[in-house]
Amino acid sequence: MTPICSIVLPVYNAVETLSECLDSICQQTLADWELILVNDGSDDGSSDLIEQFAASDRRVKVISPGRIGLVPAINLGYENVRTPLVARMDADDVMLPTRLQKQVDFLNARADIDVLATQVKLFPEEILQEGYREYARWQNECLSPDEIANNIYVESPVANPSVMYRREIYERFGPYRDGLFPEDYDFWLRLHAAGVVMTKLPEVLLHWRESPGRATRNDLRFTRNAFDQIRAEYLARDARILSHRPVVVWGAGRKTRQRVQLIEKLGIHISAYIDIDPNKIGGKIKQADVHAPNWLDQSPKPFVLNYVTNHGAREVIAAELQEYGYQLGQDYLSVG
Repeated sequence: MTPICSIVLPVYNAVETLSECLDSICQQTLADWELILVNDGSDDGSSDLIEQFAASDRRVKVISPGRIGLVPAINLGYENVRTPLVARMDADDVMLPTRLQKQVDFLNARADIDVLATQVKLFPEEILQEGYREYARWQNECLSPDEIANNIYVESPVANPSVMYRREIYERFGPYRDGLFPEDYDFWLRLHAAGVVMTKLPEVLLHWRESPGRATRNDLRFTRNAFDQIRAEYLARDARILSHRPVVVWGAGRKTRQRVQLIEKLGIHISAYIDIDPNKIGGKIKQADVHAPNWLDQSPKPFVLNYVTNHGAREVIAAELQEYGYQLGQDYLSVG
């Protein structure tokens, strides 16, 4: 019989963490799973661990294409999925025992939901930096479909190895694209643009490992410029931006102007800027006037893109916009 769900696990040189990851899969309260483990040409001892694990558990399917790279390895794993539900996992992370069961139960009960993530806990505690802690805190607060959709241009609102979704989603919107951008964030943006409903269980069901060797720290796909470029690509196609309302940018600093240029090059016209700096208010950026925030207290309302990323500023700006009657997702969006 076909299992209830598959787990796609790409592995490349993960000998130090792989055993803990595989043990956490074996300890799942849901036993009816299939693990599709793609060995991406490991040469550090991971291959021996994989062979031993596969020999001890018939639910494990190993694919060994040689070194093909992360994104092709992920796609190869998904192409071999035969179950209706599929979960992602990374070789350095740890599932909590009830993760798969709770995600399967939820998706089976909610036909209106296509993608289901979970909250995460970062570890090991002693090496965590404040920026990463803040990102995890923010991500764990993006729970509902609206919260995920309305914050998707800030950062990736879900942790990729915590996700389970319906196989048909990959068949319709895959494969993952390979390029100088984070492939998972690109996929979530693609699903969002297509109207796919994503939500999150309000429970920590994945321990998400931080390490100096993480791809997010060392890979060109995860630079600030890579995130800015991929965000701009989808933001410029967002129906709310393409409506007939004027588009206004909150933030008139140099870094903001550089990021705004990315959507301008894609055809988005900026009608005005908002800033609190008296040296900028009254000036112009190209042909657009720079106004104080109270200029937004008008009707009809323009659509506001908040590009300010200073710590705590996003919340302050959101509160001020709400005072003027602007609603998140309907009248404004924040951009990371």
